[in-house]
Order: sequence, then structure tokens, then C-alpha cells
Amino acid sequence: MTQNIKIMMLGGVRENGKNMYAVQVDDEIFIMDAGLKYPDSSMLGIDVVIPDLDFFREYGDRIAGIFLTHGHDDAIGALPYILRDHDIPVFGSKLTVELAKIAVQRENKRRKNNLFHVIDADTEIDFKNASVSFFKTTHSLPDSLGIDISTKEGEIVYTGDFKFDPSAKEGYRTDFVRLSEISQKGVLALLSDSTNAEAVFPNDRQSSIENYILNTFNNQEGRIIVASKASNIVRIQEIFHAAAKTGRHVYLTGRDIGKIVYTAMKLGYLDVPKDLLVHSKDLKKIPDNELVILETGRMGEPLKSLQKMATNRHRLIKIKKGDLVFIATTPSHSVETMVAQTSDMIYRAGGTVKQLGRERHTSGHATGRDLQILIDTMKPKFLIPAIGEYRLLELHKNLAVEVGMDPKDIYLTKNGDVLKLEKDRFYLSDPVPGEDTMIDGSGVGDVGNIVLRDREVLSDDGVFIAAVTIDRKKKKIVSEPLVSTRGFVYIKTNHELMNGAVDAIKEAIANNFEHKRFDWTELKQDVRNSVEKFLYKQTGRRPVVLPVVMEVNQNRHRAMVKRNEQNKAKEEIREKNSRPSRTRVSNSTHSKNRRPRKKINNNQQNSKNNLAQKKA
Repeated sequence: MTQNIKIMMLGGVRENGKNMYAVQVDDEIFIMDAGLKYPDSSMLGIDVVIPDLDFFREYGDRIAGIFLTHGHDDAIGALPYILRDHDIPVFGSKLTVELAKIAVQRENKRRKNNLFHVIDADTEIDFKNASVSFFKTTHSLPDSLGIDISTKEGEIVYTGDFKFDPSAKEGYRTDFVRLSEISQKGVLALLSDSTNAEAVFPNDRQSSIENYILNTFNNQEGRIIVASKASNIVRIQEIFHAAAKTGRHVYLTGRDIGKIVYTAMKLGYLDVPKDLLVHSKDLKKIPDNELVILETGRMGEPLKSLQKMATNRHRLIKIKKGDLVFIATTPSHSVETMVAQTSDMIYRAGGTVKQLGRERHTSGHATGRDLQILIDTMKPKFLIPAIGEYRLLELHKNLAVEVGMDPKDIYLTKNGDVLKLEKDRFYLSDPVPGEDTMIDGSGVGDVGNIVLRDREVLSDDGVFIAAVTIDRKKKKIVSEPLVSTRGFVYIKTNHELMNGAVDAIKEAIANNFEHKRFDWTELKQDVRNSVEKFLYKQTGRRPVVLPVVMEVNQNRHRAMVKRNEQNKAKEEIREKNSRPSRTRVSNSTHSKNRRPRKKINNNQQNSKNNLAQKKA
């Protein structure tokens, strides 16, 4: 009997980050990675973006588990928000699980450690309809794993982030023997990393990168400020080795770097020489030529922290003349402009900038040649390019065709697509939730495209506020309209424009009273349209117009005024009656007129009490 197999694209295709894919085998769903992505410049005010959480509300009872390939944010960043409302088992290598716990604790105080399960490359988990096993891959984190879901119809393989590097050290090496074993079982579908598909040159060997960093440290006389991602363990290890060999100490600054470094040290993934790390209190004691500052920034992104250092807004570090800022991470295309702006700020502050990615071909992702080697090794029946923007998916497809795959067997998908296996081929089926869930502060999903559009308009042309009070029974404006603006024009130098807007408000209200039956919504809309047209005609700009229309009832107002006057008169009479007499009375006279106090001794009081009891 054939199995009901679906492959669901929940995030990570046609975009950079937010990786999450699902495989359904009969009534069980297996989630592979649960990541986030950082917003681009159009997402004003958004902190991070995660996959659509509606999927878990609709299909949560079928999910067998979440299986993680590595511990970067693009693979684990959505976990804190998923585990808030859903108790789903999470599986990953030892380091990946620890990094996932840190991410969950950072965003969610209700930490659910009982949901996490540590696995390794030798683990195989049997479920009702399929089994899940793993294989070692090479990435910038140790113990990164690929995932193999074994079904009756064949193997479904997800690589996660990977590359090939024969010189990789223990803990970072790809298990080619295991890849061959999976291939012999028959690979039904391969979901493969496309992030670096357009790379023409091969990645430099890890040993070459180590030597380059060491030479950089040797040739610098002043302080070295290294910008890197907190979870890039291989890069952090290379920085520690270079600092130790050049007689420098390392100070860690950033929101997560301390937790990640000490976790990796505890698990044996980082080799840190004794006395290499220093505290903030020791910074003034250490000469500049003996100090390395490792900056990772909030959520592992160091660029904004570098900008604060360059503009003297960082709480501890200020870039000064003689400093070298060494950007040891390869930024994505979406932040290249920000890198250029940051570099400009650093030079203005007196420092210099050196970028690892400019002088060395370094990436944690497979080049085009690596992707072709993987396809040739795995020999998949169907290829589904994943993890990358659309042009990269297309390039991945072309690379597969070059090594002999039929273009009909390669599927370019988008988020929300579902590929269903029918009659030995995959066909598009009913989609699943695949929209972005935007995180703004503590809000999850409460900011949508409409709010973002309003923010964009506000950032472009500002806001114009029109307030007016009316009496709808008498159909007239009670008081002169008040107008104000923010981010549109400077009011003090634009009196004519403001007065013209006031006239437009009056005209819109008068026309509404004269020609329409009164309706609050229509009245506000008329005011908004009239002001928008006027402002655009005068300035060519379209600010957000917010009409504030208030109502006053004149009869009720007069009654209230009359009642207040009466209350005031009563209060004055009461105050007049309560005033003390102005006639002076001597002490002796006052004593004579005062009634004498009765003094009762205890015996008299007791006699009265007894008499009262007898009468009772």
C-alpha cells in the first residue's frame, strides 16, 4: 500500500533565512528546522520575521517533532514563539539543543527543557509511518547534521546549511560514507541548500582562513575590534587561537556571546587558553596592542553595535584612532549598504576597516560545484532547491541540469506550496499557511502589511491631524478647526498652508451637512479626502490625514453652565454662614458663659450603673 506523502514549504524559499520545511507521511508531520530572518529596510520597526504560526494551530496535533540541523538563528530562531503555545518534541545535536535552549530562554521565560532531545549522527528514531536518521555535514558550527526521513516510497533528504571541505577539523567533517549509504536506499527527493549557488570560486580551506586571521593580528599594533556572529563557533575559535598566539586578551561584548561561548566551552567545542578572556573592569589595565574586543551585537548581528561604537553611543567601547575593525563575517546582500555606512562611520571615528569576505572566499554554504557533487552522490529522483532567494533556486536548478537531471524533475517552489506524491510524481496540492509572522517588540503577528504600509507612508510624508468640534443638530461648526502636523511641514513657516487646510475642513463639513444625511464615518471621510486633495495640490505630498471630529450639544452645555452657577452660589452662601464671628470676647466673659463640666468620680459612676441594672 502506497503512503500519502507531502512536502510542505513553510519558509526559506525565495528569501534569505526563515528556514522551515515539513514532510507529511500519512497522518504524521515532521518539521525540519524552525528559523527566523532579519527584516529588510522596508519592514519598518520589525525586529525579526518567522514562519506562519497558523500552520501549528491547524496541524499541531499531527506534528511528530521538530528536527534541527544546526544552531544558527535561521534554523532555530522561531522555536521560542512556537513553543509558547505548542508542546512539540525538539531533536538536535548536543550543541544545537543548548543553543536552542538559550534562544527559548531569551524570548520566553517559560523554558520547556523537557521538550528537547539530544541526538547524534548515529541516531535513528522510528515513528509510526516513517523513521528519521541523521548524517554529519560541514558548516560553521560543529555537529551540524542533515536529516533523512525514510518512507516506503524512498528517502527524503534535507541537507540544512552545508558545504564540502576536506580539510575541515573533527566535528566539522561531512560523512561521505553515510551519504553513499542513503543513496543506495534510493533518494526520492532531495531538499538542498541553495544559498551560495552563484559562487564561482571554491571556498577557501579552513586552514587558509586561520592563517589569514593570524597574519591580520600580527600586523596590527593597536586594538582589534572583531565583528562576528555569536553562533559562528568556527570563527570564534580561529579568533581565540590568533589572539593567544599574538599575546592578546579577548573581551566579549554582545547580548548572547557570553552564554554561547561558555556553553561551547563546557561541551568541549571551544578551546580557550587560560586567562585569555577578560572582564570589563580589566579593560583600562590592558594596553591597546594586547587587546581584542569580540563584538556580536544584539541577536548575533554586530553592525549596529559597531555604529554605536563609532558614534560614541556604546556603553563601554568607543572607536578611536589606531583601532582596526575586523569584520569576520560575510554579510548577506541585503545588508551590504549597511556595511558601507558602518565602515564610513568607523573611518570618521579614526579607525580602519578590514573585511574577511573581501579578501577570502569564505562561506558556510555549498558552492555550485559542491551542489553538483552532492547531486551526483545522492542521485535523487526529484530535486527541490531550498534555502535561498529565487535567483539562487533557479541557478541551483541549472546546475542540476548540467549534471544530467531532467528539468521536469526539479521543483521551484514558494512558501506555502505543498508537493503531493501521486503516481510516482509530485504535484502541487492545496497550500498551507506560508505568510510571514512579524515580531515587533513583544507583539507576535499583530503587525501586518497594512500597518507596515502606514509606517512607510508616515516615514515618507508624515502625519497631518485635523480636529474640529461640531453641533450636528444645528449643523454648524462650534469652534475653529485646529490643525497640527508631524514630519510633514514646519508649521511656523507655513501659515498659509495651515489656513488653507482649515478652509478645506470647513468646506467639507458644510457640504456634508447640506447634501448628506448625517453619518460619522462619511463626515470623517469627507474631511480626510478634502484635506488630502488640498495638501497634495499645494505640496505634491500625501501625508497620513487623521480627522478628529467631536460633537457638542449646546442645550446640554447651557444647562450645565446654569447648574454650575447655582452650585457656585450655594457654595458661597455655605462659606459665608460658616465664617466665625468677628466680635471679640474676653477670656473671663467666655468662661462665665461656658457651661461647667460635670465631674463624676468612680463611686458615683458605679452607683449609676447599679441603679440602671436594677431598673432593668
